Amino acid sequence: MPRRMDATRRIWSAVTDRADYLRRAARGAGAERDEVLLGAKTVIAAMAAWVLARYLLPPSVSTFAPFTALVALQATVYRSVRDCLQYVLAMAAGAALAASLAASAGIHGWTFGILTLIALCVGKARCLGQQGTQVAIVGFFAFSSGQGQIAYIGHLVAAVGIGALCGLAVHLVLAPARHTHHRQQAVTDVYTTMARRIEGLAQTLEASGSDRDHLRQWRRDWHRLSAECERIRHAIDTEIENGRMNPRRSADGGAGEALPRAREAITVAERGMDHLRSMTRTLDYALDSGELEGLPAAFRTRFGAVLRSAATAMEEMGQASPTDPDGLDARIDEAAAELERVQRQERTSPEASPAVHTVQGTLLTDAGRLLADIRSGWQSVARAGVG
Repeated sequence: MPRRMDATRRIWSAVTDRADYLRRAARGAGAERDEVLLGAKTVIAAMAAWVLARYLLPPSVSTFAPFTALVALQATVYRSVRDCLQYVLAMAAGAALAASLAASAGIHGWTFGILTLIALCVGKARCLGQQGTQVAIVGFFAFSSGQGQIAYIGHLVAAVGIGALCGLAVHLVLAPARHTHHRQQAVTDVYTTMARRIEGLAQTLEASGSDRDHLRQWRRDWHRLSAECERIRHAIDTEIENGRMNPRRSADGGAGEALPRAREAITVAERGMDHLRSMTRTLDYALDSGELEGLPAAFRTRFGAVLRSAATAMEEMGQASPTDPDGLDARIDEAAAELERVQRQERTSPEASPAVHTVQGTLLTDAGRLLADIRSGWQSVARAGVG
């Protein structure tokens, strides 16, 4: 009985998850709607290809039409055209091998082995990509079912052509939506979150008592945010590819500049996150050893100001709209000048213990690297936006 209840619970959970997924797809543009539309287009293309092939071609090859339609329906138009061309090349190679061997050596077990060996070698050609295995598969069909006959191969080519045309036609008529603004907003959200975390670090450093659980939660948050950056980078790369051969223009405009800028900004965010993780780890260790409480109040205040300036610069750099270069440069210069004052103060402060000096030095090093990456990263983002 408990097992039956668990199974029922899992089934109900799967049903509700799928219903939530469909509701999100219906609610607005996004990954869920794109996947649902791609599924619908695949059904339409496969059905159209099968109906045409069923009435125009022999049953022995009609299945190749809807299969080719599946190959032709990928997430982007560019990927669809690429995979479709690779599949057509693989099909032609497999059919030609089967016809050649059947005509020259006949249908035998040893000729089938030779066909398999040659097809596997040809399938490794780089130009065929992931469709390389289709050389052998199509060769098997043409050799076994078609006996290498030219008539069968002609019907096979026609079936593949029908599937490719149906798939690409549906994909072009209902071209994938463009999501330039969504990708930009995702980058902005990452920078906003990072800026809030940096301000939180400044508050923790300035406070008289620090929360160990809070610091360790931040360390986990940095890892999660790093994974989110990787996901956003993949989404940006897909969106850049989605712009190739896509008849639909981006509703936001300027995708050719905005997407490379967003991708470069994510790279900068990931580099900055490495320094912030190191800084948080240093504070965590210093809290465990009691050295954090030994940091001079003046250092805490000044270093907190450095972090807040860095947070402001990062938040501005992550904005979707082009940032005023002079204003951002001024904020970075302000943070760098404040950091230099803190470094001078730390070098001339004799009252701190060697252990506290070590903590101060580590924090200052990480902050210096963070600001250097913000400055160089901003220059890279600006260049990416221009061209």
